Amino acid sequence: MDRKFFMETARRFTPWLVLSLLLLGFSASSLAADGLSFLTVSDGQTEQEYSVKLQILLLMTALSFLPAFILMATSFTRIIVVLAILRQALGLQQSPPNRVLVGIALSLTILIMRPVWSDIYDNAFLPYDNSEITLMQAFSNAEKPVRNFMLAQTQQNSLEQMLRIANEPLDQKVEDISFAVILPAFVISELKTAFQIGFMLFIPFLIVDLVVASVLMAMGMMMLSPLIVSLPFKLVIFVLVDGWAMTVGTLSASFG
Repeated sequence: MDRKFFMETARRFTPWLVLSLLLLGFSASSLAADGLSFLTVSDGQTEQEYSVKLQILLLMTALSFLPAFILMATSFTRIIVVLAILRQALGLQQSPPNRVLVGIALSLTILIMRPVWSDIYDNAFLPYDNSEITLMQAFSNAEKPVRNFMLAQTQQNSLEQMLRIANEPLDQKVEDISFAVILPAFVISELKTAFQIGFMLFIPFLIVDLVVASVLMAMGMMMLSPLIVSLPFKLVIFVLVDGWAMTVGTLSASFG
């Protein structure tokens, strides 16, 4: 019973133990060739030592940041914000559901970012897989297309604002700007562009709501909600003009 209790406790708290070890750092003697010992379980008679390779430890830690990187360093942010604004403009609360919107945004992100993925695969992954370059060189080669994509979508005022926050000179060359500065500037620019596209999508539906509200007021139907009456008209108009294709086309074109 004690061993099962310790095993269950270890399974629950292993991620926190790993993060704590990374923050505290490791001594040179702890990085033995046969693995990194970080947990010992005892049942009173025997002891069981658990170890993990440092490479696996670092890899799993890096993978935990992958979702945040996909959200922040790709076209996902702009797409999901525009789709959420479109749903709000239509007057729909949970249709399409959040999972469908996220699926659409991920699909479009994979399609829009395909040139970047291809560049990373050809110039970073394949040479490293063939042992032609080192791991650090592969990371450096993979960073270049991502930086170029982000800089192409980043507005100058957002980049200058992040440079001021980082206390870095504004007149430095683009290739000398650190990735830590480019990333927040890119996210701010993406949000601004998404709100601009969302505003243009919101205007036609707002006009429909105003027209329906004026007609209902003129007819004396004060107790009837204009949103209930305008929703079918907005859906019909959106379907007739092929709104989803127009929205996807506008989002794709906004990335150049």
